Amino acid sequence: MNSISPQLQNQITQFQQVQQQLQTVSTQKLQMEAQIKEFDRTIEELEKSTGDVYKNVGSLMIKVSDKDAVKAELEEGKETYEVRVKSLERQEASLRERFETLQETINKAMGQQSN
Repeated sequence: MNSISPQLQNQITQFQQVQQQLQTVSTQKLQMEAQIKEFDRTIEELEKSTGDVYKNVGSLMIKVSDKDAVKAELEEGKETYEVRVKSLERQEASLRERFETLQETINKAMGQQSN
């Protein structure tokens, strides 16, 4: 078997790096999506609430008099996460395309070397 060319070694290294980046982005996206679901549940419970409302501020729980302001804060936070998820989705698609291109290139090169 022939030794692997420096160019192919470089492509394999790039492939591994893209694979790691893709995993990282996918994990971040899943975490953000989970946070969005948590925002949804919190907003839903806030809307159902008829009694006093409290929110965490650092390690304290503080009674809130303006329920609408809390809801607005939650919705703003949710929107921020949704924008971030869209950005991660674009990044993920770009990385996935690069991953597939490198995979195809490496497979072709390995096939040519075995001939």
